[in-house]
Amino acid sequence: MKATSPTSPTRTAKGLPSRLPPDLPADLSASIAVFLIALPLSLGIALATGAPLQAGLVAAAVGGIVAGRLGGAPLQVSGPAAGLTVVTAELIQRYGWRTTCAITVLAGCCQLGLALLRTARSALMVSPAIVHGMLAGIGVTIAVAQLHIVLGGTPQSSVVANLRGLPAQLADLHPVALGISALTMTVLLSWPRLPGRAGQMLRKVPAALAAVAVATTFAALAGLSLPRVDLPSWRSHALPELPEGPVLGLIAAVLTITLVGSVESLLSAVATDKLIASERGTGNRPPRADLNRELRGQGAANIVSGALGGLPVTGVAVRSVANVKSGAASRKSAMLHGLWVLIAAGLLVPVLDLIPLAALAALVMAVGVQMVSITHLRSVTRHREALVYATTIAAVVLGGVLEGVAIGIAVAVALALHRLARTRITVEVLDGVHRVWARGQLTFLAVPRLSRVLNQIPHDAPAVVELDGSFMDHAAYETLQDWQDSHLAHGGSVEVTGRSGARIPETDRHQRGAHHCCRPWTPWQNHCAHRSAADRTMPGAPESAGAAEAARAEPRRRGAGQLASGISAFQRDTAPHVRDELARLAREGQQPSQLFLTCADSRLVTSMITASGPGDLFTVRNVGNLVPLPGAEATDDSVAAAIEYAVDVLKVDSITVCGHSGCGAMQALLNSTPEAPPTPLRRWLRHGLPSLERMASRHHAWARISGRLPADAVEQLCLTNVVQQLEHLRAHESVARRLAEGTLELHGMYFHVGEAQAYLLSEGEDFFDCRVFDSVRPTGRGPAQTSPAAHGVASTRV
Repeated sequence: MKATSPTSPTRTAKGLPSRLPPDLPADLSASIAVFLIALPLSLGIALATGAPLQAGLVAAAVGGIVAGRLGGAPLQVSGPAAGLTVVTAELIQRYGWRTTCAITVLAGCCQLGLALLRTARSALMVSPAIVHGMLAGIGVTIAVAQLHIVLGGTPQSSVVANLRGLPAQLADLHPVALGISALTMTVLLSWPRLPGRAGQMLRKVPAALAAVAVATTFAALAGLSLPRVDLPSWRSHALPELPEGPVLGLIAAVLTITLVGSVESLLSAVATDKLIASERGTGNRPPRADLNRELRGQGAANIVSGALGGLPVTGVAVRSVANVKSGAASRKSAMLHGLWVLIAAGLLVPVLDLIPLAALAALVMAVGVQMVSITHLRSVTRHREALVYATTIAAVVLGGVLEGVAIGIAVAVALALHRLARTRITVEVLDGVHRVWARGQLTFLAVPRLSRVLNQIPHDAPAVVELDGSFMDHAAYETLQDWQDSHLAHGGSVEVTGRSGARIPETDRHQRGAHHCCRPWTPWQNHCAHRSAADRTMPGAPESAGAAEAARAEPRRRGAGQLASGISAFQRDTAPHVRDELARLAREGQQPSQLFLTCADSRLVTSMITASGPGDLFTVRNVGNLVPLPGAEATDDSVAAAIEYAVDVLKVDSITVCGHSGCGAMQALLNSTPEAPPTPLRRWLRHGLPSLERMASRHHAWARISGRLPADAVEQLCLTNVVQQLEHLRAHESVARRLAEGTLELHGMYFHVGEAQAYLLSEGEDFFDCRVFDSVRPTGRGPAQTSPAAHGVASTRV
């Protein structure tokens, strides 16, 4: 039977190919739900900025169609966002609407430039406290301004002016506008809580749309006289003009739109990824967000929106959440939502003209209040970032968005430096032992206090120094080491404990039996010093010149002597530090988090390249890291048995297949010939033939490593083999069942031995970039790429 290609079109009963994508019904339903939310919000945000109301519809349509098609987050919905409301309002007031459109175009060009420079992830360096504070400050500004419209008045140019004018506005209320606003707010807040079966049906209509619709209907039926939406003819729609004004001011405006829009879009994309991961299994998830591509899409959307007279476009978290919750499966949902907005802007103008401005103001004011999130406040308080959060809010409210973010960053840096410099050093005498506690980072700023405390200890007294920090600079190290040498020379004793990075073993080097924190690669590093040639000595090895010379003079032990020496070293240096943990594992049994299947090559030290310890990995090693297909000729049940045991008995969360450079098995597979005698090795390597066929096929991706082609055919086959073995894993019944349940993930990894660099393999889309944590995709038609992992080995879905 001929297998059907996964990319081949589905066929109807008559044998004709179906033209409708299978995800279209879900995308169509989700797009309508998002459209119903986006329509009133787009008008409300345009009203809040002081821009023509049509500009909100233009931005919503362009954000859906352009950013939806070109962006890198498939389920993110873009459009006019509350986060840019204050910035846009200031620009309109200062430069006029047409110049603001030109600034939007220039900001889009800047976003394209940042995407080409691959700086998207740099935007995520900004502290969440600053981002949340910025959004909260914008929310306060929006709420205070819209409150004047809710009360029937006109907002002022700044928050301070709006607050000063509030008493006069309260004294001159407009009951009709206030009543419509109150009705809108009541429906908006009560709609999600409608009881009964009827309420359950009504709740399918978005609360924002229901609130505006109820207020509009009531105002029309009651014949109320109040300001309403006025959409002028599209023939008179304003388009951008060449910017006029101070050059530095225009540059600052462009950078502000670029910074705020990019950060908000990228954070929304990351949040959308997290929501998808929490709500959907691995089988029906879209690809993870490509942040550089998302920045390109946002830049293109801003260029088009500004050129067509629309508001700035960003990714919008509220609409993206609604898109995911409504069951969207692909980027078609966001694009269709933009199409519906475009149709509504052309056909529903008479209906939109009935909406009271007070209803839109109440809706936007509610959005502004919601931007001051209690959840964010609790989060920043828990992480001791409340000062940064509050300062950013105050600075945004009083000075503006760009000034507020700059001040927030300055406060965050100052707070980080304060924490780095803050070290608590105390000394106590317990049972005749002087115990010194150093809490925090030991830098040169703490040296005077450290020296003063250490000099209080009598010369001949026993002392214990406990370091509880993750860093100790050279000045603090020298101070501690000099005092320790002097204290030992005068007959005292010193024991150094606690955490101080990699310098603790050096501080304790005078004591006999000092160890290196039980690092799994330490014995391997030490035995490299026994090699006779200087160019084969491990660079940077800790041995002294004399020790290295003695090691070169002594022939290297082999066989039983080497094994016995290693066992003795383990019993002496390592066993005391892992005995408690191993005893616990002996009592509780093994509970590894993943099955790690890799090659039997002696150069692959799994504990070293994964920074793992006892009980972390259930490891299977064989020649070529092969996974025989179930039922394959001359299959080896040992691998299948390990897979079944790990998946069904140990209930591991993930399986990782790890290949490596210079694999002898792949070299043998490339050099194999049909007439070669069927030795056990050649029979085993037959399980790698599908990898060889995959590499020669034109229907599968070629691999790149961080943008470069593999060095040779062996390296190409090593990469291809990892991807092929992941496909073999899916054929095992236990793996397929757990994947369908969404309780198991498959990961790929490639270790370059000569470079000591680990690479993660993950699925891409139609093109592949070199972002950290993105690499080779298992299927596709473009050139695949790999990228180095930032911190050893991290989980990436395949």
